[in-house]
Amino acid sequence: MPTIRTLLAHPELRRPSPPPPRADLFRVFGAGIGLFAIGLVVTLVLRFAAGGSMASVGICAAGMALGGLGLLWARRHR
Repeated sequence: MPTIRTLLAHPELRRPSPPPPRADLFRVFGAGIGLFAIGLVVTLVLRFAAGGSMASVGICAAGMALGGLGLLWARRHR
């Protein structure tokens, strides 16, 4: 078993890294946008029913906007 010092001095002795996992980022970003959309509906209902904060509405809207940018990025980098 090589020591840490040996592995740091000679990185070629390490085991090869595993391949990166395959994921459909379009689905991941889509699910995130869907969750932020549900959150937006809930926060809007709370805002008008109980006088909730406008910051939570803005956070959900920003999450949806950033998710949209993520969708564009995922489409370009398949």
